[in-house]
Amino acid sequence: MSAGEHDEERWLVIDGRRWRRTDPAIPEELAAALRSHLGRGRSGVRSAKRAGDEEAIAAARRRVGLAKHGLGERGPYWWERPEPERVAEARAALRDLDALPDPDPLRDD
Repeated sequence: MSAGEHDEERWLVIDGRRWRRTDPAIPEELAAALRSHLGRGRSGVRSAKRAGDEEAIAAARRRVGLAKHGLGERGPYWWERPEPERVAEARAALRDLDALPDPDPLRDD
């Protein structure tokens, strides 16, 4: 596999900016749960900013950060670590996220 093929597997380029892709070793069900938390966190950041609630902004950013670390999009490069370690870290991130208070108690999952 060439360096260019590795780059396409590891990075997504949008408007000239590179974004790290989700770790492909993470089982889809786990990745979907992490993406759900990521979406809720991003929504929470927007809502908290509109409300001017600094504490809620920090809590929502923590949710985003945990989700992105779990997906392998932040932290050490996923392709440089053993797969079992990466999957275990994703599961731990989901446990931590599930333990956080729901940012939208009216949401119906």
